[in-house]
Amino acid sequence: MEALWAPWRMEYIRKKDSSGSCVFCPGEDRNKDADRLILYLGKYSMVLMNKYPYNNAHVLVAPVRHAASLDVLDQEEAYNLMDTVRKTISVVDQLIKPGGFNVGLNLGKASGAGIADHIHFHVVPRWSGDVNFMTTCSETRVISEHIRDTFEVFAPAFAEAFGTEE
Repeated sequence: MEALWAPWRMEYIRKKDSSGSCVFCPGEDRNKDADRLILYLGKYSMVLMNKYPYNNAHVLVAPVRHAASLDVLDQEEAYNLMDTVRKTISVVDQLIKPGGFNVGLNLGKASGAGIADHIHFHVVPRWSGDVNFMTTCSETRVISEHIRDTFEVFAPAFAEAFGTEE
């Protein structure tokens, strides 16, 4: 078995939020949603850009309620979370036409969850050849578009796709 090393992630994993609050919990102030790169915030689920992406257009889908595992979500929250993952894949696919996706959920620190106290799905668009010599030889990821530019393209599409759903 081969190991995929991602040492650039340790800064993110070890980072402590100075406010003491969860980076996923949206709070009450909607004025900071764009700064936090929140693409969609519904009654039960939210979508936001990953500030430490594995690939261009890497987004995260999380329950609005602070939850460390799937089993604490009620049926409506769990269904809505999975439906939000499904819709997110569809929106990203329509916008940037990747060749495929990696979609995953790390449960607990030992599984690799950087933030284990608030579950979240990773939706990572993939293209053939997107892991190239830069990653292999230089431990460097090439992200082809600035995260703010991606956010500006994605935000209207997510607003249209999700509307004001509850």
